[in-house]
Amino acid sequence: MESVQYLGIDVGGTNVKMGIVDAQSGNISNFYSHDTASWRESGHFVERFADAIALQLYEHKGIKKVGIGLPGMINRERTVPLEITAIPELNGVPMVETLNKRFPDVQFFLENDANAAALGEFYFADDTINENYIFITLGTGVGGAAIINKKVFVGGDGNAMEPGHLPSRNNRVLERNIGKKELLDLANDMRQDFKGTTQLPADGSISTTSLVAAAAVGDELALQIWTEVGEMLGDGLVSLIRVLDIKQILIGGGLSASYDYILPAVQKQLDFWLTPYYQNGLSLKRASLGNDAGLLGAASLCFE
Repeated sequence: MESVQYLGIDVGGTNVKMGIVDAQSGNISNFYSHDTASWRESGHFVERFADAIALQLYEHKGIKKVGIGLPGMINRERTVPLEITAIPELNGVPMVETLNKRFPDVQFFLENDANAAALGEFYFADDTINENYIFITLGTGVGGAAIINKKVFVGGDGNAMEPGHLPSRNNRVLERNIGKKELLDLANDMRQDFKGTTQLPADGSISTTSLVAAAAVGDELALQIWTEVGEMLGDGLVSLIRVLDIKQILIGGGLSASYDYILPAVQKQLDFWLTPYYQNGLSLKRASLGNDAGLLGAASLCFE
């Protein structure tokens, strides 16, 4: 018997990626990526987007379900993007209705990209995951999701779980402290004041790659920087764990390469703030889907 396939679409501020996902194996075929900017500049983003979908559906006539992950807020019914900061042209566009007019035989599922990626971990990760978990993505910003009873937790009006916007240190929200740009600002500032020996450059050119590489060889300053990041992330996680009463946490996103170096500080904050009830069964692990998380996550929206 042929296994079921879905079209997964990961809409990002930089690229729109799509591919045919095998529901059984998670294999991705017919991968296609297009830069977001040129579709935006055409003034017809939704039409160009639909054209790309049309090509995929034409080549794979058996596909009846399409999952789409979007970087931002979506209405409670999951039909209209409300606040997509990276692609404001989509705000208020009745996306599902528009696509259904053009593709009447196909079902479309919209979801926030972090929520989609979180769900993808449940369906496609190698490890078996408990059906309740908090998912955090560390990248340009800090995104997150909660999966409760195998379903995306959407909260009251549809857009729960924005951990990047939790109040944090320095009168800033968390992602303005440990988002990619801010993390590098912190690193370059700490480099200026550091008196010991370090392999990190003093000219303001520290990159996330060099921070991970330096930490891997035990560089004292790099480890101090990741400790700062881990403490701030840990404090945010304490709030989420207490509010949601979920004890399994997955960490993904581009910056998750730093996982081993932020973990001790995260653990320290969890130990400090959480009582034995929460400590019991608490588990932190790295998300496993890496670069495919967006596409597989989008496809996993089709499972229900």
